[in-house]
Amino acid sequence: MASTGHVHCLLVCGARPNFMKIASLVDAFDATGRVRRFLVHTGQHYDEKMSRLFFGELSLPEPDVNLGCGEGSHARQTADIMQRFEPVLIERRPDWVFVVGDVNSTIACALVASKLDVRVAHVEAGLRSFDRSMPEEINRVLTDRLSDLFFVTEPAGMENLTREGAPMDRCHLVGDTMADTLLKHLPRARQSRVVEELGLAPRGYAVLTLHRPGNVDNAATLAEILDGVAAVAAAMPVVFPVHPRTARRIASFGLSARLAGLPALRTVEPMGYLDFLRLMADARLVLTDSGGVQEETTILGVACMTLRETTERPYTLDIGTNRLVKPESASIRAAFSAVMADVSRPRRRSELTDGRAGQRIAEILLRQ
Repeated sequence: MASTGHVHCLLVCGARPNFMKIASLVDAFDATGRVRRFLVHTGQHYDEKMSRLFFGELSLPEPDVNLGCGEGSHARQTADIMQRFEPVLIERRPDWVFVVGDVNSTIACALVASKLDVRVAHVEAGLRSFDRSMPEEINRVLTDRLSDLFFVTEPAGMENLTREGAPMDRCHLVGDTMADTLLKHLPRARQSRVVEELGLAPRGYAVLTLHRPGNVDNAATLAEILDGVAAVAAAMPVVFPVHPRTARRIASFGLSARLAGLPALRTVEPMGYLDFLRLMADARLVLTDSGGVQEETTILGVACMTLRETTERPYTLDIGTNRLVKPESASIRAAFSAVMADVSRPRRRSELTDGRAGQRIAEILLRQ
C-alpha cells in the first residue's frame, strides 16, 4: 500500500490512443510529488510503430511491467491480459488502478481490479456510441459499471453517466487528456519533414485511416469505402497509413489492385506520433473511423469525415470540425463535396482542450 501522504496508482496502457492519454497523467502525477505511479503496458499493440516508437516520442518512462499480451480474438486477448495482470496487482496492491479509453486492456484490468477490491478510475468515462456492434462500446459500458471514479471528457459523457445511475459526486468533467499531449508535442511535430518528404502541399491533401472491424472485415463495405475515397483522390493526394489489420484484409479481399489503380492514393507504413500529428495538422481533410483521430482533428481545427453511422464523441459534431458519413461510396462523395464547399475552420473548444485535463485529474485524485 501507499506510504502516508502519498497515493499509489497503477496506470494501465495497451494501445495507441492509451499512450497519449497516459502521457498526460504521468506528467501531472509526477508534478504533484505526492502520487507514486506504476506503469503497466499490456502489450495489446505489439507492433513497433504502435508501441515502442510512441513511448519514445512521448517521452514516456519505460513501463515498470510489460505483460507481453499480443494479438488474438477479443476473448483470448482479454483473458490473457486478465491472467497476466492479476499477479501484478496482487503484488503491488495500489490505492487506485487507472484505466483509459475503451480497448480490451481497459475492461480486462478494470475487471481484475474490481474483483480484488482495488478502486478503479476510468479516464474518458461516459462516452457512448449506442452501437453495441462495436466491441469498444461494450468495453466502455462495462468499465463504467466497475469504476469508482469517473473522469469525463465532454458534457455528453456526464449526461450518459447520470442516466445510467453513476454517483454524480464521483463524476468529474475534466476535459481531454489527449489534448494535453497533443498541445505539448505540437511544436515538435511541426518540425517533422513528413509532409515535404511526401511531396505534399499544406492544406492540399487528405489523410485516410481505417481499422474498425465493421469497416475493414467486410469485403463489400471496404470496397465501398475505397470507391468513395477514389473521388477524394481524384481531387487531391490522399495519404493512407495502413493499419496492419487493414493491410491483411485488403490483401485477402483482393483489393490491392484497386488501390494500385489510384495513383493519388499513397499507401504508407504506420507512422510515429509526431509525423502523424504533423500530417494531420496540415491536411485539408481527414477521413477516419478512429475515435482518437476525431478528437485530434477537432483540437487542430481540421475537417474530419468519420466513416461511421455513430460517434461516442458528439462534441466534435457540435463544434463543426467533424461529420458522420455512412461508409458507402455515395455518402462519402457527397460529404466530400460539402467539405470542399465549406471554407470555415472551426476554433478549438478551449474549456475541454486547454492542456490542463491531467492536472485537474491529479488535483481531484488527491482529494479522495
